[in-house]
Amino acid sequence: MVVRWKNGASGGVEKVSAVMSTNAEQNPDWLGTAHVPADELARRQGVKPVANLDELARPELFESDDELDRFLADLYASRREGMA
Repeated sequence: MVVRWKNGASGGVEKVSAVMSTNAEQNPDWLGTAHVPADELARRQGVKPVANLDELARPELFESDDELDRFLADLYASRREGMA
């Protein structure tokens, strides 16, 4: 299951089903596509390593601590689904 957090007044959570393959070799969309290592893809796309973790910080992502707490509670609950 993929969980997308809706940031807004309602503070709701949208749950979307995802389809996953257990064997990438059988994915018809990949037939005939050559494997490209991750470092080569990064080079082609001009991606550079993160030099400072502060670059990734987004303090404005959640409007309040309560909103963050609700998001984390839903995230943890979704990870436990089906683990009974």
